[in-house]
Amino acid sequence: MTCGRRIFFRLIGAASLAGGTSAWRAAFAAGANAAVAYEVTHSEAEWRKLLTDAQYKVLREAGTERPFTSPLNDEHRAGTFACAGCKLALFSSKTKFDSGTGWPSFWQPLDHAVITRSDKSFGMTREEVLCRRCGGHLGHVFDDGPKPTGLRYCMNGLALVFTPAAA
Repeated sequence: MTCGRRIFFRLIGAASLAGGTSAWRAAFAAGANAAVAYEVTHSEAEWRKLLTDAQYKVLREAGTERPFTSPLNDEHRAGTFACAGCKLALFSSKTKFDSGTGWPSFWQPLDHAVITRSDKSFGMTREEVLCRRCGGHLGHVFDDGPKPTGLRYCMNGLALVFTPAAA
């Protein structure tokens, strides 16, 4: 087999693996969310109408946006970050900090705003963060954040909408 054909087949294999992993994550997210009764529910078709394609991939299929691509990463005004799916207020700007990771990060959510569950995808164990009202995937929480909590809620900007505080 020529070098060019080997590279071609390796690329096809990698693309298949990536696509299969994405499909598996989507099925896992849908199955896990189906077991919980959320206050806000929609059919897949309704979610697709309510969200952009990119928001749907993150919120409903547990996708991740590329780092340093969200305008919310550089949002420094006073206000509230809410779920892009159901508009539930999730984080205060008072708890936002620059983690250097490329995603909007917070050291604490608002009371009763999020739920977490164990995520064992990609060969590691992490704590996935979900909107408690609609079950939308927001990101993950890690224990390497600043005081006072020591937590870093690393959120996808596509999963959030920002509302500035009234002047």
